[in-house]
Amino acid sequence: MNDMSKGFPMVMRSLSAITLAATGAIHLFLVFDGVGGVLGVSFVLNGIAGILLAIGVLTLRGRLLGLTTVLGLLFMIASLLALVLALTVGLFGIAQTWSFTLVPQTVVIEAAGVVVLALTAALVLRKPRID
Repeated sequence: MNDMSKGFPMVMRSLSAITLAATGAIHLFLVFDGVGGVLGVSFVLNGIAGILLAIGVLTLRGRLLGLTTVLGLLFMIASLLALVLALTVGLFGIAQTWSFTLVPQTVVIEAAGVVVLALTAALVLRKPRID
């Protein structure tokens, strides 16, 4: 196994953690910026989950790493889907606009996060090659 094949999974795990933490941080920022009510509570939970998943992707090993990576991917897909629904047809009676704080940036970060986490999950869950 060469150095590139050893380092690449860690790079992908780091990128995954960055996208998860960024998504969590955006949601927490929006709460401090004035989003309240039921949406504010869900944003706090989303923020905490994103940060905890980011820590897990960086620190866990073995099966727990695989589970955390898949959960991170599902979290990112759900977060992006909720935003897209809020932008298009509304979600739980809440309609969102592209001009709202950090919406375009969130879409980019979460879309990139889905791709990065899918690749990371594939790397983490693949069976080792026997040469």
